[in-house]
Amino acid sequence: MLRLGSWAGRDLLDVGCGSGFHLPRWAGAEGLPAARSVVGVEPHPGLVAIARRRTSRLDGVRVVQGSATDLPLPPASVDVVQARWAYFFGPGCEPGLRELDRVVRRGGTAFVIDNDATRSTFGGWFRRGYGAKVDAGAVERFWSRHGWTREPVDMVWRFERREDLEAVVRIEFPTDVAEEIVAEHVGLEVDYAINLWWKRF
Repeated sequence: MLRLGSWAGRDLLDVGCGSGFHLPRWAGAEGLPAARSVVGVEPHPGLVAIARRRTSRLDGVRVVQGSATDLPLPPASVDVVQARWAYFFGPGCEPGLRELDRVVRRGGTAFVIDNDATRSTFGGWFRRGYGAKVDAGAVERFWSRHGWTREPVDMVWRFERREDLEAVVRIEFPTDVAEEIVAEHVGLEVDYAINLWWKRF
């Protein structure tokens, strides 16, 4: 993301910020560049409260309740947007993309992070659990048609305990698929591929 559109000294929006885990990073924690301001938008009240507590001592960071399809921000008010698993699978996300068109300033950059179901061990699990709902070709065509570029990213889940890996698998997948995965997978690591979709405005 830094290579494609740095947030240093700019106004950043985190769509679907959840518990606010990444908000301190956008504000300059862990040696990363600091945005001028950071807004986290999250639809779930409980997560909004957690994110506000997490960032209560950070200057220039605020968390507001809202959704990707109804961002509580004025037009042309942010320079960089990060949406991690807030726009799933492409088709159907048009209302949210219209909101990005509204709030991102000219010259800004938006990033959407989503699962890549076409590769990696996790991708295979994803196809097994949700393959009927996801057409990888349709996803690619959707983002390309709307002017977004794909940057494939490879990463690894590493767990210290087998119980933690199994707990995450059971959160991510339907029960029958999760139990098959737990029975088959050996070790504490899972290779995981994602797509970073990005667009310059």
